[in-house]
Amino acid sequence: QVHLVESGGGLVQAGGSLRLSCAASGRTFNNYVAGWFRQAPGKERVFVAAITWSGSSTLYADSVKGRFTISKDNAKNTLYLQMNSLKPEDTAVYFCATIVTIGDYNITSPIEYGYWGQGTQVTVSS
Repeated sequence: QVHLVESGGGLVQAGGSLRLSCAASGRTFNNYVAGWFRQAPGKERVFVAAITWSGSSTLYADSVKGRFTISKDNAKNTLYLQMNSLKPEDTAVYFCATIVTIGDYNITSPIEYGYWGQGTQVTVSS
């Protein structure tokens, strides 16, 4: 079991920045890939960014590329999402998630992830 807890969300003006954190506990040594997803009201949960737990590879949605940065601190078992140049369309609940079994996955699909945090609200005002 892996337990994930997000923090760092809030209200920010367009053009501002936020850093989300996702603290992992439990069997974290099994983590293979960690990702961030977001879900706006009335919309599906969509991929934002992902990173291999080894840190060797990252992947971003086109909508956030160049503005968001995913990273992690293995010593703290914490995943981060640095969000810069925020836009009103970035408003959503942000979730972190992990895949714990090595394999061949579509890491942009939420159904591949077995563990999820409770989410943190990010609101960007215009």
